[in-house]
Amino acid sequence: MQDQDFEHVDADYSTDVNPHKGNRGLTRAWHAARNSWSGLVFTVREESAFRQELMLAAGLIPLALILPFGPIERLMLIGSVALVLIIEFVNSGVEAAIDRISFDHHGLSKRAKDYGSAAVMLALLLCAMFWVTLTWQLLTKG
Repeated sequence: MQDQDFEHVDADYSTDVNPHKGNRGLTRAWHAARNSWSGLVFTVREESAFRQELMLAAGLIPLALILPFGPIERLMLIGSVALVLIIEFVNSGVEAAIDRISFDHHGLSKRAKDYGSAAVMLALLLCAMFWVTLTWQLLTKG
C-alpha cells in the first residue's frame, strides 16, 4: 500500500472511536479471556470439523505423552496437533465473517473459504508427517 492509502485508513478508523477498545489492563485481559472461552465453546458446539479434530487431539496428545519420545519430539507431536486446532479456529472465523457479509454465492467468498480450508488441510498434512515420521523412527529403532 502507498502512504496515501494508510492515511485514508487512519482517517476512517481509530481505536479511540471504537466502543469495544476501551478496556485496559486486567479488565482487558478478563474480557479477552471471556471472549476466548466463548469462541471455544461456540466452536465445539457449532463446528463439526473442529469436533472431529478435537477427538483426534484427545487421542494423539495422550499418546504423545505415553510413548517414549524425547522432549523435542513430544513438543513437535503435540504442537502439530495444536496447530491443526488453531488453524481450524482461524478458518471458522473466516467462514463466519464471510457468512456475516452474505450467504449469496460469490467467487471471492468461495476463494476466502477455500483458502481457509486449504490451510487446515496443510496443517493436517504437517501433523500427519510428524506423527508418521517420528512413530516410524520409534518403531524401527530397536
